[in-house]
Amino acid sequence: MLRQRTRRTAATVVALASTLLLATGCGVTRGAASSDMTMLIPNSPGGGYDQTGRTAIAVMEESDISGGSFEVTNVIGAGGSVAMARLMNAEGDERTMMTAGLGVVGSLYSFAAPYKLQDATPLAQVIEDQEGVLVPADSPFETIDDLVAAWQDDPGSIVVGGGSSPGGPDHLFPMQLATAIDIDAREVRYVPYDGGGPLTSALLGNKIDVGFSGVGEFEGPLSEGELRLLAVSGEDRLEGEGISDAPTLQESDIDLVFTNWRGVFAPPGISDERRDELIAMLEEMHDTPEWQQALEDNGWIDEFKTGDEFTTFLQEQDERVATTLEELDLL
Repeated sequence: MLRQRTRRTAATVVALASTLLLATGCGVTRGAASSDMTMLIPNSPGGGYDQTGRTAIAVMEESDISGGSFEVTNVIGAGGSVAMARLMNAEGDERTMMTAGLGVVGSLYSFAAPYKLQDATPLAQVIEDQEGVLVPADSPFETIDDLVAAWQDDPGSIVVGGGSSPGGPDHLFPMQLATAIDIDAREVRYVPYDGGGPLTSALLGNKIDVGFSGVGEFEGPLSEGELRLLAVSGEDRLEGEGISDAPTLQESDIDLVFTNWRGVFAPPGISDERRDELIAMLEEMHDTPEWQQALEDNGWIDEFKTGDEFTTFLQEQDERVATTLEELDLL
């Protein structure tokens, strides 16, 4: 059980940045006079940040919004804290961006990082995303009601997992769900995984009973029948094979609506002029038919904000995470 606070020093996070890297390229290495850019992704290929970042890049390249191409670098480790260390160390680099979201907010607390997301250069929130309650195909839990009944009867008997560190969305969601069904969240047995890929392996390998994560990361296993979706966390059902039959929690008389979010950041120390240029690029991307189609295809919620509105939102999200971790005795 997650009763003890995760203690890691900032030095550990920074040191990991030099070793725990996995890079995949979709552009060329840029020179001093190049208009090419780098997009850092704080989890493995196929994860939620990866899907969002690569989709945004594809739209910007197709529409010639950035004026060049992108090199994508997946930076794996410490729930996104390693990628954040790399972004912060790129101070003043005006041709680097990174996708991040609620999961990174939590990992920065979990690994005692000396900075927060708002200490970088916030550019834009681009989407909100629903979470799902996932089980292996052979799970004895046929419905969300089955899971709730078993969980209430013996909270310690159910091992749950998520693709984020404590304080991230895949951790916050089961904790808030437990509270909503009158289970002490401190009794939840939560196992963190570094993204949707490792979480899928844990589910299929029966290492955990239930998984909590963004639904879009599991379209393949769901459509192929390897996993089943018991419920979704938003206000409306989602579309898709193996997805559309899953009810919302509210349909099952559980009083909870939960959404995750993802945004784009630049390193600290860039000029105000360059920040405004990068925001304008993302605004132009958002307005394209291709991005609107991507929102529909991925079941993403169109929640776009920039500037002071986004900065205020980040401060609220930081408080949201800190409050939950304090309630769980993890801070």
